This record gives sequence, structure tokens and C-alpha cells, in this order.
Amino acid sequence: MRLDKFICKSSELTRNEAKRLLKSKLVTVNDEIVSSGATKLLDNDEVKIEGREISIIGHRYIMLNKPEDMICSTKDELHPSVLNLIEVERVFDLHIAGRLDVDTTGLVLITDDGKWSHNITSPNKACQKTYRVITQADITTEMVEQLEQGVELRSENEATKPAQIKVLDSRQMLLTITEGKYHQVKRMLAAVGNKVIELHREQIGTITLDEDLDFGQWRYLTEEEIALFK
Repeated sequence: MRLDKFICKSSELTRNEAKRLLKSKLVTVNDEIVSSGATKLLDNDEVKIEGREISIIGHRYIMLNKPEDMICSTKDELHPSVLNLIEVERVFDLHIAGRLDVDTTGLVLITDDGKWSHNITSPNKACQKTYRVITQADITTEMVEQLEQGVELRSENEATKPAQIKVLDSRQMLLTITEGKYHQVKRMLAAVGNKVIELHREQIGTITLDEDLDFGQWRYLTEEEIALFK
């Protein structure tokens, strides 16, 4: 890897800022000053900026409990991005693996590992997502049967894949789906004559949102959790 690229991947510095550091003779490789950004690094080379060793930031894997009124986007739009809640270096390298609507809360997985997130978001992987759904009207047996069989949504050519339903009380259920259509859960409930009042994602695959993680809080995933989508 080129030295200037290594510096950028190991810090918040831009390519131009890295070049200025090099010209100022503030960068050393194996304790020797190097001023050329085109210098090729070997695997064991030790790079320092003003005497402080730097290294490439490895892949990050994060669990976030998304609050309302924030969007799962890399840029602020009408509402702030959930990435504003993540206080890490090079946050702009991160992306959301499976988005939630602005008014939907709960589990969001964030990473900079594209292959890892593909195993969550690709339709071919059929990754399960479980939502806690609070409805406007009572949940009937007929509604449950329809959702478990698959329902037709407006502007869709095919019915949804069968959902898994666990009714918790008259107006609350756990709904598990393997697709990620636009506003899918809300549209599914509308298709059976009901309406979603609150929607909260509790689980992706076998990763479950921590109960003690408040809205807006996050943590790094464990090695075991990361391995689930490798």
C-alpha cells in the first residue's frame, strides 16, 4: 500500500493533509523520515507521525438502538443521521446494514465491512428480522393466518413471503420476515385491515438488541456476534 493511502486509512486526514505532513518531514517509516507519499509499505513496516505510531483501523461492527426522528442514512437530510450518534474515527466509512424508517425504533447494525453487511441485506440470504408491532385495532386470527401465508401489497407483483407471528396481546405481536420491501411491515398490516401504531426491531438473524441499551446508545459487537454473518 502507498504511504499516503496508509496515512489516510489510519486517521481522519485527507490525501492533501497527508502530503503536507510528508513534505514537512513529520512522517517516519521504521524510524527513518520519508517524504514521498508514493512509498510502498511492507506488511511489517512501522509508520509514525510526529513520533506516534499509527495503524490502519480494522473493520468495525456496531449495534445501535435507533431512536425516533433519525434516519438510517450516511448524510443528514430532513432528519439527522444515526451515524451522528457514533463517536468513532472515520465515521464516514461506516454504513447501515438494513435500514429503518424515521419513525421506527430498535436494532440497527452498522459496519464498514461490505461483505459482512451483504449477508444481512441481500435478498438471497433471507436474513430474518423480528419486529415488535403495536397495532391500532385488535389482532384477529384471520389477520395472523393471512400474514403467515403471505399478503399482496400495492404496487407489488408477488405476495410477501410467509411471516412468523407471535401474538403477545390483543394489539401487540412479534412479526418476523425475511424480506426488506419499502415500509413492508406497515404495508403488510394495512393489507390485512389494520394499522401499525408503533414499530420496534428487536432482532436481526440471531443478534438480539440488548435490553439495557437505551435509545441512541451503541456498542461494538462481540467476536461471536460478528461471526454469525461471516
